[in-house]
Amino acid sequence: MNLLILASAPVIAVIIFIYIKDKYEKEPKLLLFYSFLLGAIASILISSILYYLYDVLLPHPDKLNVFHQFLKAFLMVGLVEEFSKYIIVRYYAQPKKDFNEPFDGIIYAVMVSMGFAFVENVLYVFEGGIKVAFLRALTAIPAHAVFAIIMGYFMGIAKFSNHKTKWNLIGLSLAILFHGSYDFFLFINFIPGFSIGAFISLGAGIILARKAIKIHQNNSKFN
Repeated sequence: MNLLILASAPVIAVIIFIYIKDKYEKEPKLLLFYSFLLGAIASILISSILYYLYDVLLPHPDKLNVFHQFLKAFLMVGLVEEFSKYIIVRYYAQPKKDFNEPFDGIIYAVMVSMGFAFVENVLYVFEGGIKVAFLRALTAIPAHAVFAIIMGYFMGIAKFSNHKTKWNLIGLSLAILFHGSYDFFLFINFIPGFSIGAFISLGAGIILARKAIKIHQNNSKFN
């Protein structure tokens, strides 16, 4: 039970944070819950299928091969996970009438992402224990939130644009870029000093995510 609480706490903290940031027109709680649930169920299902396809294409990656780790970071992790979340936001949340301002792209993307992150975090924490729980609370969970905010920012723009596909794909591409970069530097930790690149990537993502939140808050039609 303690491990479940530790695995859940950072996810709940992110959800509360982003819900508070939705200042002017709160989203229906049931719709947010369904987005979270789909993130937990559908994203894992989609990811499992895509991970299998990756294993077929690159069945025995060399852990000390930088190119293999690049493919793993940007294809198996970045593309697979972010595309899984994107599909749910794009075809479940974005068409909803309650998705009625650009900031909603951020909040729904974060809810889907936290559903995904919750399941993933429970698995890691129950396997690795308290140390892993605290480490992921400070790294992986905020990272998932940052990638979602960046993607959701552009998906919020897309909803009200005549160029929906362009803005949606920009959001997806940037999420993949930041996610892939973050994991790539962690995966090549066999090269001394390169792990710092993950925290630089995460730091840059946090700065952009904060700006994205502020821009959509300021431009809210309910402000």
